[in-house]
Amino acid sequence: MTSIESPLDLIRLSLSERVYVKLRSSRELRGTLHAYDQHLNMVLGNVEETVTVTEVDEETDEEIVKKSKREVDMLFVRGDVVVLVSPPLKTT
Repeated sequence: MTSIESPLDLIRLSLSERVYVKLRSSRELRGTLHAYDQHLNMVLGNVEETVTVTEVDEETDEEIVKKSKREVDMLFVRGDVVVLVSPPLKTT
């Protein structure tokens, strides 16, 4: 097994793998990691983006959660909006 000595090592081991990326503003991405840098700027391919919006019904005060999805062939993600990066699950 490859040793992990710094946080970016985990990202390096995920190159060419599908990763989950949580962003600010209730956005989530799942896609193939093609490139990254020390600022966590990333290039993802075959991306599925999910945006979650919560609204409050004025009459009932109920929260209404709406999710919208879109597919993008290639996407540049700016590192300062990244909250979490999860590598693919490895099963043996």
